[in-house]
Order: sequence, then C-alpha cells, then structure tokens
Amino acid sequence: MKPIIEISRLCKNYGKHRAVNQLDLSIQQGEIYGLLGPNGAGKSTTILMLMGLSEPDSGSISIDGIDAKRQPLLIRKKVGFLPENVAFYEDMSALENLIFTCRLNGITRDQAMKVSQSLLNKVGLEGRGQQKVSTFSRGMRQRLGLADCLVKDPRVIILDEPTLGLDPIGVAELLELIKDLNEKEGITVLLSSHHLHEVQKICHRVGIFVEGQKLAEGTINSLADQLFGPQSFTLELEAYSSDNELITPEQIKRLTKGQYEILKVLEKSGCLLLTMSQENVSGIAKLLIEQGYRLEKLLPKKPGLDEIYQRYFQDHPQPLYA
Repeated sequence: MKPIIEISRLCKNYGKHRAVNQLDLSIQQGEIYGLLGPNGAGKSTTILMLMGLSEPDSGSISIDGIDAKRQPLLIRKKVGFLPENVAFYEDMSALENLIFTCRLNGITRDQAMKVSQSLLNKVGLEGRGQQKVSTFSRGMRQRLGLADCLVKDPRVIILDEPTLGLDPIGVAELLELIKDLNEKEGITVLLSSHHLHEVQKICHRVGIFVEGQKLAEGTINSLADQLFGPQSFTLELEAYSSDNELITPEQIKRLTKGQYEILKVLEKSGCLLLTMSQENVSGIAKLLIEQGYRLEKLLPKKPGLDEIYQRYFQDHPQPLYA
C-alpha cells in the first residue's frame, strides 16, 4: 500500500543553518504519527513544507498523491492544518468563524450552517456556537481549530504542538478527541510535539528529530526492544529504610553491584526508575527486603519514551529505525 504521506531526501536551509536535513518519512493511511523532538529540531519547518507554506531547497513531498511542491494550493484545500497558534476573528462567534471557513471552501451558505453545527458538536463545543471567540479558553480555541481543520472533510490532518499551553485536563481531553477522530473516521494524523508523555499516549509510531534529522523511528515497543533488549523493563521502585528514608540511586547501585545489572537509574516524583531485565525484578525485591527496606511500590513496565529518548542520545550516534 502506498503511503498517504511520503517525504524523500527533503532539505531546507535558512542561510547557513540547515533546518531539515535529508529527511525521509512515510506515513500510512490511518496512522497517528508523532514528530518528536526539542524546540528547533525541524518539526515545524517540515510541517510548513508539507502544507506548501514554505519552499524546500531539495527533495520531494507527497500527500494523498498530491505533490506539495507543485500543487501547494490543492494541498491546503484537502489537508486539515492546526498551527501552533491558531487565529480566528475574535469579535465573531465560533459558529460564524466556521461558517466563514466553509464559505471559503466553496460550501453553500445553507450547507455551511449544517456543517458548522455538526462540527461544533463533534469537537465538544455544542452550546458554544454563539459565544465570541474572544471569550474562549486555550482549550476551547484548540477544539475550534480542530473543527476548522475538519471543514474540508480531510483524509489527513496535521497538528503543530496542539497541546501547547493547555492544562493537564485540557491536554487529556484534546488527545482523546484526536484519538477518537482517528479511530472512528480513519483520519491520518501527523502530530508534532516536544512533550514525550503526550505523544506516547496516542501515537502508533514516532520519529525522533534533532537538528533537522530523523534519528530514530518506530513503535514505542520496537524502539524499546532495540535499545534495551526484548526482556528489558523499567521498574518503578519506592522503598524506605528503617529510618523511613527513601532509597537513593547510589544506594540501589551499591546494593545490586555484582548481582544484578541495572542499565539506568533515574529519580522521579518520589520514586526510582530502574531500567533492567525483567528476570531480575524478583531478585531485587528479595534483596531489598533482606537489607531491611520497606517496599511501597514495585511496578515493572516497558521502557517509555522518556527512557528511549535519553538512552538513544546516550548510546546511539547513528540513526535507528524499527
């Protein structure tokens, strides 16, 4: 099956700075794909070129069979796009903004009203249609932005940092909405973010970007298996000494030295995260109890994007694909 988004050897320079460097990317119909990386990694530049809003220096881009370099206007007619800072007419209502977008896309006035009302319901803004956008919270604006994307009835939507500035509840609700659109309507989603845990929640595959290059790609589990081995787990550990002191990374390393191999130890939110082989979990638990520690939490899980991201840049200077 031909990918719905296909990028080959894409490059973009700003003066002497190369923002995107020989990028290859293939995304299948129905995927949620996460562009992951720090600010300045080239994610937004890639998206602008995909949408025909920036001219590449070299390489090719195709979305749903359309050449983004040769037919940028057609791309913008068919692909939904939610930029990092979405703009609406502040003195108009949410409904009026959507109707305006519908009319720009050639939808008749009568049909525009029906489409707009339907989309407001779809994104959870039912009852808010007559409210001026100037009164909307950031989360409501992002929902309206998604509705705006869907006016075109697209097969592909591209979202640039959609959860930026949202509170935790707003993030969870927006991610659930994106996931719902993907699952129920089969919309392909390309999602840019530098928040690891958000990407992990909904993306089928991720591409890790740094300095304009895609350094790693795959499902979270496949990347974890390649980096840590198929039997590796992250053990979430909370253990206290007889003095009621939380065990430290130095103490766990000293206790397990020569007996159990621990690949990495991190301290996070009142507990330790140990990257290690699954077969050693019970042995470490027994050792801690024998040494007089009180176990409050012992939770093995596959390494997540946090561990993948840190371990990748520590140990893999060359690209990794899974």
